[in-house]
Amino acid sequence: MTKYTPPKVWAWNTESGGQFANINKPTAGAQEERALPVGKHPLQLYSLATPNGVKVTILLEELLALGHAGAEYDAHLIRINKGDQFGSDFVAINPNSKIPALLDHSTSPPTRVFESGAILIYLAEKFAAFIPKEPSERAECLSWLMWQMGAGPFLGGGFGHFYAYAPEKWEYPIDRYAMEVKRQLDLLDKNLADRRYLCGDEYNIADMAVYPWYGAAVLHNIYDAAEFLDVASYKNVIRWAQEIEERPAVQRGRRVNRAWGPEEMQLAERHAASDFD
Repeated sequence: MTKYTPPKVWAWNTESGGQFANINKPTAGAQEERALPVGKHPLQLYSLATPNGVKVTILLEELLALGHAGAEYDAHLIRINKGDQFGSDFVAINPNSKIPALLDHSTSPPTRVFESGAILIYLAEKFAAFIPKEPSERAECLSWLMWQMGAGPFLGGGFGHFYAYAPEKWEYPIDRYAMEVKRQLDLLDKNLADRRYLCGDEYNIADMAVYPWYGAAVLHNIYDAAEFLDVASYKNVIRWAQEIEERPAVQRGRRVNRAWGPEEMQLAERHAASDFD
């Protein structure tokens, strides 16, 4: 292996490769003028059914299942492989150019919310659901939510990138991130040994945030790495993920803004409950 010596000043190598090299740049901001569609509901979601996108659609479907009519929403597909996230209207909602992004037209002026964890908190507080009110219980919920926001990049951008998407498989980063992902799974498994859900007996936004990432890891062979990571050994995580996945609202939320895989799992855009029929 050729030893790499970092240059004194880093320079962007446009030929660095990897599955997403064509859309990754070291700069922020809009790359083109592009308008976003606006549906009929106050809540306008611009997203894709990646784990971060699924968090939000699960919550919206759970809120609707509880009878919160104000949680009706339009979900517009943002094709990150096509660079939709760099259009001017999208960047106006999320200057970080990542999905998901939410615009709430029920306020004046409309409220923009970006970062999936922030969207979960915003919606849970708006509808007073799936977030505890008692201070210590609320702190536990927000602690696990923030844990996921900090831990997820190690699973996706770290392990997932080097194991599944990088142009070559390098031993050091794969070993480094595999060790961290297994530590995270062990942490979850120990926490769930005597808890039904992450925070205890009540299902909340912490579960909705963690499930799309770590549920996918133990149930759906994310990155084709189930055997490599020995996910079958995390019995408590599997039990928890299976219970969540049986919820009808979760099954609906997983489909929204999904444009790949089995046809019965796809719902590229969602504008009404009847779209699931």
